[in-house]
Amino acid sequence: MRGLKYSLLLVFVLFTLPSIADNSRLKNISDIKNYTQENQQQILQDFTSLLALPNVSANTQDMLVNAKWITNYIAQRGFTSEVVSAGRAPYILAEKSVPGATKTILIYAHFDGQPVEPANWATPPFTPTLIDKPIERGGKPIDWDGKSPLNPEWRLAARSAGDDKAPVIALMAALDAMKAHNVAPSVNIKLILDGEEEVGSPTLEAIMQEHGDKMTADLMLFCDGPMHPSRNKQLVFGMRGSMTVDITTYGALSPLHSGHYGNFSPNPTDRLMRLLTSMTDEQGTILIDGYNDEVRPISEVERQAIANIPPVDEQLKYDLAIAESLGKTVRVEEGALSPAIIVKGLQAGGVGNQARNIIQSEATASINMRLAADQTPAFLRKKMEAHIKKQGYTIVHEPPSVKLRRENSKVVMLDWRAGAYPAFRSKIDSPQAKKLAAIMNSMDEQPTILTPTLGGSLPIYLFEQSLDMPIIILPIANHDNNQHGRNENLRLQNLWDAVAMYAVILSEYDR
Repeated sequence: MRGLKYSLLLVFVLFTLPSIADNSRLKNISDIKNYTQENQQQILQDFTSLLALPNVSANTQDMLVNAKWITNYIAQRGFTSEVVSAGRAPYILAEKSVPGATKTILIYAHFDGQPVEPANWATPPFTPTLIDKPIERGGKPIDWDGKSPLNPEWRLAARSAGDDKAPVIALMAALDAMKAHNVAPSVNIKLILDGEEEVGSPTLEAIMQEHGDKMTADLMLFCDGPMHPSRNKQLVFGMRGSMTVDITTYGALSPLHSGHYGNFSPNPTDRLMRLLTSMTDEQGTILIDGYNDEVRPISEVERQAIANIPPVDEQLKYDLAIAESLGKTVRVEEGALSPAIIVKGLQAGGVGNQARNIIQSEATASINMRLAADQTPAFLRKKMEAHIKKQGYTIVHEPPSVKLRRENSKVVMLDWRAGAYPAFRSKIDSPQAKKLAAIMNSMDEQPTILTPTLGGSLPIYLFEQSLDMPIIILPIANHDNNQHGRNENLRLQNLWDAVAMYAVILSEYDR
C-alpha cells in the first residue's frame, strides 16, 4: 500500500512539473512577421538608440555605456545579466530560464565596432541615418517622419549597423513577438556579448577561464557575419583565423634628399614593396615555402555544399566593379577555405600635396593573415619569418639599434600584434546542423544555404576548446553592409527577417 501511494505521488509530480505545452508553440510564421510589421517603428527606434552609442573597444568607458544600455534592454525581456571584464573592454553574460525547458542555446554576438573616420562617411557614423540604397550606388538620406511605412530596401547607416549590434535588437524583438502570440521558447537562452571582438577579443580566454561554467549549453549560435549575396537563409560552419604583423624596413637614420642620395641610399619603401610581392603572386597565391602544409583539405560533403550554393561571382564582380577576381575559376565560397595574406595599409611618406622629394628613413606595412582550418598562428609565424630571412633580412622585434643598422644591410622589424587566433570549421552534416537547417527550411520555400566557411574571422576556437557543444554560425547582415568601412549599413528587411528566424529557432529547436 505504501508503494502504491509512492507510485501515485510520483505520477502526480511528473504530470504537474512545469512543461512547455504544445499549444505554446509557434503555429504560423506569419504571426511573427505581422508583429514585426506592426511594430517596426519601435524596433527601428531601439536599434537607432543602440547604434547612437560610440563603441570603439579601446574606449572602455564608451563600452561600459553600451553594456549598461544592453543589460537594461534585455532585462525587460526576463534576462538576468552581469558585466564582466579581464582588464579591458566589458563582456555581458546573460541568461533567460524557461520553465519546462530541458535544453539551452548559447548565443554570441559582439557590440563593439571598428574605429571610424567621420570625414570619410556620407552621414555621421554615430548618428544613425536612413538611406534609400547604398551610398556607393547613389544612396541618399531619407527624410522619414517616424510614422510612415518603412521601405524594406532602405538601409540604416551607422557604425555597427551590420557588424554586429543587430542580433541584440532582433533577438529581443523575436521574444516580444513570441510573447504577444503566447509562444514560449522551447529552450533556455544564454548570451555572451563581446565588447572587444574587433581587436581580436584578447581577454576572451581569461573570461572563459573565469566564467566558462556559466556558458554550458546544448548548442552555440554565433550571430555575426554577412549573409550570402543571394539573400537566402544561411548557416555557416566555419570561419578563417586571423593574425596581424606590422613589417618595418629601414634606410638611413633620417630622411634624405632624393636628388643627392637617390642612387646611393637604399630606399626602405622600395625594399618593403619587393618584400611584400615576394609573398604572393598576382593571383594571391601564397609563395612562402610550406605555408599551406597544415591546411585541412576540402571534404566531398563540403564540395557538394558549395556546388549547391547559388553562384554569385559574376554579380559580385559587377557590383564591386572588378573585371577579374583572384583565382579566376575559384568560387568566392571556395576561396574562403584557403589562407590569404592581405596588405591592410602602408606608411611610407606623403602623396599628392603632402609628397616631398625625400627618401624616407623607414617604411611600414600592416599585414593581415587569414588562416584556414588546422593552421596555427605559431606555425605561420615561423614560416613567415623563415621566408623573410630567405630574402636576406635580419629580423628584430623592437626598433633596431644604430649599431645593428650599420652592421646589417637589410634590417626588418616584425611587430606581431596581439589577438591572433586559428580558424574554426565544424561538420556540415552533424545532427544539430541537419536539425537547425530543417527548422529554417520550414520558414519558406527557399532552401537554407549551408556554407562550409565564411572568409571573415571570429574567436570561435576558444569556445570550441572550452565548451563541449556544437557551434554553428547564423549570419543576418546583408552582404553589402560595408562592415569595417565607411557608410556601414543594415538593410531593413534583413532586420525583419532576423526577427522571424530567431523566433522560429527558439520556438522549435526542442519541440
